[in-house]
Amino acid sequence: MRTLFIGDCIGRIGREGIKARLPEIVDFYKIDFIIANGENLAGGFGLTAETAQELYSAGVDVITSGNHIWDKKVALKLLDEDKRILRPANYPPGVPGRGAGVYHKNGFTVGVLNLIGRVFMDFYDDPFRCADDQLKWLAGETNLIFVDLHAEATSEKQAMGYYLDGRVTAVIGTHTHVQTADERVLEGQTAYITDAGMAGPIDSVIGLNKHEAMQRFFTRIPHRFMEVGKGEGVLSAVVVEADPETGRAKTIARVQSKFNVKEEAPQQHQGKRRF
Repeated sequence: MRTLFIGDCIGRIGREGIKARLPEIVDFYKIDFIIANGENLAGGFGLTAETAQELYSAGVDVITSGNHIWDKKVALKLLDEDKRILRPANYPPGVPGRGAGVYHKNGFTVGVLNLIGRVFMDFYDDPFRCADDQLKWLAGETNLIFVDLHAEATSEKQAMGYYLDGRVTAVIGTHTHVQTADERVLEGQTAYITDAGMAGPIDSVIGLNKHEAMQRFFTRIPHRFMEVGKGEGVLSAVVVEADPETGRAKTIARVQSKFNVKEEAPQQHQGKRRF
């Protein structure tokens, strides 16, 4: 069983890149199930029903997220209505939506768990204890369990990889938008990578306009509006091959596919980006 996990999808460029490159990737790797982090789908900040539908139409099965999931108000309703969109499970109790789900496709039953880190982030509940709680029911549904850990610190991601080793199929990091080269199958046969990267513009600072990003570093003045970068894009992802009976990972491989998207008139989007 082969699962494709796509890193953070940035705005229209990321969506168009997925639509353009996904068919050939699925065909080449014989992909059975597709997960994509979509917290930046709409103009680089948050998502909408329309932008999520673009990914579904392209073949994505589940959309995970992170700290930017609330940037569009429509998410409050969307998270309750669409079971294919997940927000981190370790948000406080009572938050709309769900942090984990079980999905059926091509004869496989797949569990997906979304977590968010705390180091250099906000005041979330403990992701390690949350993982334990969620696995109590997920493990009763399937052995194929994929974890998206949306976190800043490499150390926290690595610690989670070792903590869940042998209990889940894969621990895949998101949030930093730069694909790391540390993919491996851990001792307990859990696939791991610190960050899957992004689907977005190459000539950018983590997907956003490089000049605006530099000005923020130079002046320390927050920008109310930040544009998604332009030009050539890259779809960064990982392919995890696993035994569907045991849920144990056999291999994990990085994928990077470049693409070009026809430019539209520039648009500004309100939002905040933490550097």
